[in-house]
Amino acid sequence: MSKNLDTEKLSDLLRSKRGSRGLRLIATEIGGVSASTLSRIEQGNLPDIETFLKICSWLEVAPDFFTKTELTKTDSKNQVIAHLRADRTLPVDTAEALIQMINLAYESADKYIKKK
Repeated sequence: MSKNLDTEKLSDLLRSKRGSRGLRLIATEIGGVSASTLSRIEQGNLPDIETFLKICSWLEVAPDFFTKTELTKTDSKNQVIAHLRADRTLPVDTAEALIQMINLAYESADKYIKKK
């Protein structure tokens, strides 16, 4: 699984919350960030971690809100299986039966795709 910062989402949300107010005013509100840095971020540039965390705080969103996650089929399957195994409300035999079904479903999908 690969995670990347979604700079487009960050710049869109920054622009949206800023509205018609100037970058200098917003830089002052955020604190410790220059107007020119905010301008670069609004243009899609990657901020440093300290600036990113300050902006997230000002936007009132968690930093992981801006991550792009690219899941492969294997990542998805493994995440589902991990969740089933970690779920304490499911009896172990039920979780294992569901895992077997998931594995069979993915195997069946692979065979179908290969036939095409």
